[in-house]
Amino acid sequence: MELHENKTFSGFVLLRFSDTPHLILPVLCFFLVTYILCTAGNLFIFVLIVSQHQFHTPRYVLMGNLALVDVCFTSTIVPRALYGILSGDTYISVHDCFLQLFLVIAVGTMDCFLLAIMALDRYFAVCFPLQYYLMMNKRTCICLVAFSWVIACLQSTYSTWLASSQLFCGWAIQQFFCDYPVIIILSCSGLSVTMQTVDFIESCIVVFSPVLLILVSYVLIIRAVLTLKSSQGSIKTFSTCSSHLTMVILYYSTIIFMYFRPSSTYSPTYDWAISVVFTIINPTLNPFIYSLRNKEVKSAFKKILG
Repeated sequence: MELHENKTFSGFVLLRFSDTPHLILPVLCFFLVTYILCTAGNLFIFVLIVSQHQFHTPRYVLMGNLALVDVCFTSTIVPRALYGILSGDTYISVHDCFLQLFLVIAVGTMDCFLLAIMALDRYFAVCFPLQYYLMMNKRTCICLVAFSWVIACLQSTYSTWLASSQLFCGWAIQQFFCDYPVIIILSCSGLSVTMQTVDFIESCIVVFSPVLLILVSYVLIIRAVLTLKSSQGSIKTFSTCSSHLTMVILYYSTIIFMYFRPSSTYSPTYDWAISVVFTIINPTLNPFIYSLRNKEVKSAFKKILG
């Protein structure tokens, strides 16, 4: 990866906490506690699904993948931020910064695709219950996940190359990790109109294609549920889907605010708050919202404890 930089330019400084020294201790405690909860909760779900044979179904395999991706996503960001807070060393080299950027975009994009595949899985389960295991078998599940990883890595490679090919006039990143918008702001000339257009269209396709699939899946699910004669069956179906919808709303609301809004509305304080929700709180809540509300998961958990 070629980096166009000044001879004296070797890295960036993450300045998010430097202007609020009185908040360092509360932020440190918050980051540490949420990171432990996130890692423990998601790894528990992943190990439970891998170790228990009754969870070797497409629905739970996808849930386990999501838990593992959430751990990777948070681990890409939080340990480096904790190190910076504890040591006071906020410097990050150019190569480390762009490596972090690549991982953040790749894993974050994979989250989008997994949520879409999970919606598709619910659609097959509700609308085609008798053919479910033919449509959503092990091979189909593996192919969908593998294809999603390929697209996520290609998207991340393109965005990282685009950011690293800029000539930077500044070195102070107003964020606690290397994120695409805050790096592009430091570019001397910024992206050309053509590059901005191509980048925006490509990002929209990658991010909002899963949203379209989720919306279509749930429209068809709702239509199928409304035709059910049993009200109890309808309630059970909506209850199963409500956790997934909660995750989708939390995840995409933060993505849209962070990456798909006019640059004139950029505010370091608000962006920092949304980044915390996006990178720390959402992955921490996922195992509690989606997994621990599941009766089968809770039953297996009680069985292990008992």
